[in-house]
Amino acid sequence: MRRTPVRGDGLLSAAAAVAVAAALVLALVVAPQDGVQGVAQRLMYVHVPAAWVAYLAFATVLVSSVLYLVRRELRWDRYAQAAAELGVGLTALAIALGMLWGRPVWGVWWTWDARLVTTAVLLLVYVAYLGVRRTADDPHVAARRSAAVGIVAFLNVPVVHFSVVWWRTLHQPPTVLGPEGSPPIHPTMAWALATGVVAFTLLAVLVVRRRVARLGAEAADPAAVPPGREAPPVVTVVPRAGR
Repeated sequence: MRRTPVRGDGLLSAAAAVAVAAALVLALVVAPQDGVQGVAQRLMYVHVPAAWVAYLAFATVLVSSVLYLVRRELRWDRYAQAAAELGVGLTALAIALGMLWGRPVWGVWWTWDARLVTTAVLLLVYVAYLGVRRTADDPHVAARRSAAVGIVAFLNVPVVHFSVVWWRTLHQPPTVLGPEGSPPIHPTMAWALATGVVAFTLLAVLVVRRRVARLGAEAADPAAVPPGREAPPVVTVVPRAGR
């Protein structure tokens, strides 16, 4: 598939590569191993940034949806779609890593904990949002419907984040953005976590920019539609002459 060029991608890609390398070194080499959770705790350096950047992606869906309804410009709808696709992928990644962490630490892959359940609901809501986008052929009709769902869907994000405060079940309280203020975490671990968030954020911006450019190219030029999504060929039957 031919990639749609985006201005500034080179610098952004270089910054993301440096941030990813720094995050890997801090998470795997510099940060000390947790005395209770062992090596499984290092999954936090991917699990938490994935969850936080998913929040950011869903906030982008919210803002882009409002901007579309105000200005009726399809480019905002493309931002909303790209951000929603990214947010769904990152939420699924966060759930999968949480299960990998939960098995050795909690002794189970899954439990009906408030944070886990609300996160699963969040994932299903935004999967439904992507489904709504396919309910109309007219791009503006699809954009209006999905914008309404994208705005309402964001109500789930604060519910997920504060679920560990409102319903104290098995999942631990927030490590950094908790109500107590001061984070109960080793400074080196905090730096590894912060660097991971920066790396995930830069990668997310890169992915969304490229996806938006691709969607714009597809809208402007049907030939840019990826293979497998073309309209089926029209077969015409012509009767043989002279019989």
